[in-house]
Amino acid sequence: MDPLLDGYRRFRNETWPQQRARFERLAAQGQTPHTMIIACSDSRVDPQMIFSAGPGELFVVRNVANLVPPYMPDAAFHGTSAAVEFAVRVLRVGRLVVMGHALCGGIGALLRGTPPEATDFVAGWIGIAAGARTAALRCDTPDAQQEAGEHEAVRISLANLMTFPWVAEAVQAGGLRLHGAHFGVATGRLLLLDAATGAFTPA
Repeated sequence: MDPLLDGYRRFRNETWPQQRARFERLAAQGQTPHTMIIACSDSRVDPQMIFSAGPGELFVVRNVANLVPPYMPDAAFHGTSAAVEFAVRVLRVGRLVVMGHALCGGIGALLRGTPPEATDFVAGWIGIAAGARTAALRCDTPDAQQEAGEHEAVRISLANLMTFPWVAEAVQAGGLRLHGAHFGVATGRLLLLDAATGAFTPA
């Protein structure tokens, strides 16, 4: 815990005094984030840092390989789907961004096999993006396959979002916009999915 507590002390001594009024306002008025980000749990990919966002601006859910499952309102546990429901139906965010990233371990596992230590949950979860493996393996090199898999996983998650009836309704009514993105860990570059062409281009 020592590294965490050291960070907390820096927060209390440096960040808190500067941001205190913002936190007090958020506590009194509640949160009204303008955007939901679905990102990977990878420790190198921090949406708030990437978008220079402060407290209260982004509603973020992170999971392995930034995946969204299809709409399945059953008795199973659906953490990502619950977050999407809350963001869209309760917070009424205006945009929802699925952000993949370079060097994604979840996509690597999808392409090359799940590590034997991560078969209880990871193998089934990344199966959401099974179609990305098919598309990626058409590429000639491992690097190209990895990137193609990451891009295709974003497209799959965006398509799955549209299976949620209230997401589709909000999009069709113009109250919600869906976006795809891809972050380069080594380059710091953000690519955006062009809805017209289906290609990722620099932001």
